[in-house]
Amino acid sequence: MRALWKPDAGPGLIMTDRPVPVPTEDEVLVRVLRTGICGTDLHIERWDDWAAEAVTAPLVPGHEFSGEVVEVGAAVRDVAVGDLVSGEGHVVCGTCRNCRAGRRQMCIRTKGLGVQRDGAFAEYLTLPGTNVWVHHGPVEPEVGALFDPLGNAVHTALAFPLVGEDVLVTGCGPIGLMAIAVARHAGARFVVGTDVSPERLRMAEGMGADLGVDVRDDGAAAVRAVQERLGMREGFDVGFEMSGAPTALPAMVENMNHGGRIAMLGLPSGPIAVDWGKVVTHMLTVKGIYGREMFETWQAMSSMLATSAVLRARIGSIVSACHPARDWEAAFAAAADADGGKVVIDWTET
Repeated sequence: MRALWKPDAGPGLIMTDRPVPVPTEDEVLVRVLRTGICGTDLHIERWDDWAAEAVTAPLVPGHEFSGEVVEVGAAVRDVAVGDLVSGEGHVVCGTCRNCRAGRRQMCIRTKGLGVQRDGAFAEYLTLPGTNVWVHHGPVEPEVGALFDPLGNAVHTALAFPLVGEDVLVTGCGPIGLMAIAVARHAGARFVVGTDVSPERLRMAEGMGADLGVDVRDDGAAAVRAVQERLGMREGFDVGFEMSGAPTALPAMVENMNHGGRIAMLGLPSGPIAVDWGKVVTHMLTVKGIYGREMFETWQAMSSMLATSAVLRARIGSIVSACHPARDWEAAFAAAADADGGKVVIDWTET
């Protein structure tokens, strides 16, 4: 089978032939239709400090995918050959305290698909049957490949109640854009997105944001100004920090109402100086978000997409390019450009 392969610890990937993986009795074999390119994949391709520490090479990377089940292990239940599926990329141990308590997203021994085990940049992959999510309704392959990052957005957006609340989203990359669409769907009053890319700010308003705010200069001041423009009087009720930018969280803290709640998905590259005195005296809540809740987030996003044509259209519009696998280098370059939506690779084209 064709696969993008990292043969050893170092920069670069190669397109090569690899053996089709053989599923164990508790795994399924999936023919991959589409694979999304994530920031994690860019780190692995570049082989930066994070990749050198976290990734096990040799490796087939990739963890955002849609595909068709072609073989089912004898011990797998509720998955059938021919099912259209996506997959939860965090493979958990099942025996740590959190796993046994049903909090599998907090497993202390998580192995990542495409990070510590071969992933989805290939024509076939294997995955434990318990990690497979079957789409019981019609889902476009490109949208199916978004379920992993959409899960991040939904997990973040639903961390706190949103009905009637004013929401600030810092970082309008693909996951931030999805979070804006979910916040609008879930009943927020005002939704404001911030970024440094005019194109992504335009996309934010297409996702349902009332305004997109350019924060290349003074981000905190720009957000204060937009509050006045919208007629807000008491600051934002809920914040989604999606960027990891060192200025984003401090600017968000400056613009939260007393008792505000912040869900933080963006991963900073280093320490961030925050006015913790304001966090205390304004009684702010800051909650870290990682991955998806297994599998309540998957249930929520499937249900929302199944019941809202508007949300489906907005999420589908996140895909800005779909490249055949032979053009994977162009696909990675487009994803690294960081000025548009989601880039997807099509494994069905020869």
